[in-house]
Amino acid sequence: MNIKKCITALFGVLMLATVTPDLVQAQWSIGASYEIRSEDPQNGFGARIERKILTGLPLVQLGIRGHFSYFSEENSLSEGGVTYSADVTNYDYGLAATGGVNLGMLTPYVGLGLGATTFDVSTQDLPGGDFDTSDSGVFWNTFAGAELSVTPIIKPFVEYRFQQTDEPQFATEFDANGRLIFGLSLSF
Repeated sequence: MNIKKCITALFGVLMLATVTPDLVQAQWSIGASYEIRSEDPQNGFGARIERKILTGLPLVQLGIRGHFSYFSEENSLSEGGVTYSADVTNYDYGLAATGGVNLGMLTPYVGLGLGATTFDVSTQDLPGGDFDTSDSGVFWNTFAGAELSVTPIIKPFVEYRFQQTDEPQFATEFDANGRLIFGLSLSF
């Protein structure tokens, strides 16, 4: 009689295991970040959206990411009762492939991508008159970072992104630069 109960219990557990859905891992994440770099403007904000691909691989996470960064600074100089000002704005956006290794709560990752950057300068009240200028260029970037899985949904991250452009108009401003990024992403 005990054998029948054990077989029935085992069969019940097996049936329950086959009809219970597997845990679903997050496929998408969106994030916001604070970014620091050595070029002017030095501080900015970023946003990113990421999609995991090939989720069946054990421990390895592959994905694609779209990112956007915005830097802005206003400079004013007063001399002899006259104020001169300049607004400097830089924004960039791009796509990248990412790969990471899931080590429990910590996921270190690397990535490689392409993007475009725009640099705008607008001045007012200069002795020679006001002027606006804008330059754009294409860049490649690579990055390395780590994401901490405090909860399944909220994940703080830190990242270092290096980008380089070969555009001649960016030779002095953005030939090669890196930025340190602190952020938070939401997975769903």
